[in-house]
Amino acid sequence: MHGQKKRRKRTLDGLIEMNGMKLVWRLISEPQFTSEDGYRGICISVVAKDGRHRELELQFPMPDKTTGNTMPQLPQRPKFSEKDVEAGVIDAIASGWDPESRGKVYRHEMRAVGDEKSSKLSE
Repeated sequence: MHGQKKRRKRTLDGLIEMNGMKLVWRLISEPQFTSEDGYRGICISVVAKDGRHRELELQFPMPDKTTGNTMPQLPQRPKFSEKDVEAGVIDAIASGWDPESRGKVYRHEMRAVGDEKSSKLSE
């Protein structure tokens, strides 16, 4: 690997508390293009600290930025905060995710900023 830099995956995680329950979140994937879904934003996993309850995957929308030739601009590392994660958890709970239930992963697509339509869900 002489002369080459190793790619390092960004690892971000944290702990939030919602309704007396401690939840651990971590970054799963950065923005990317997939042939199946097109452009996808960042994806964050949220699970109870004890790890025995249902996991939540928050799929954030792709930032709506374009380059000079109208091609979408992929941000290398978009910024987000714990407040964004907390807002996503609140939205997912309102749409039916129960952090104390068990079962398969609950995937929740966040709506774009300013979008008044309801979130699209897939279980």
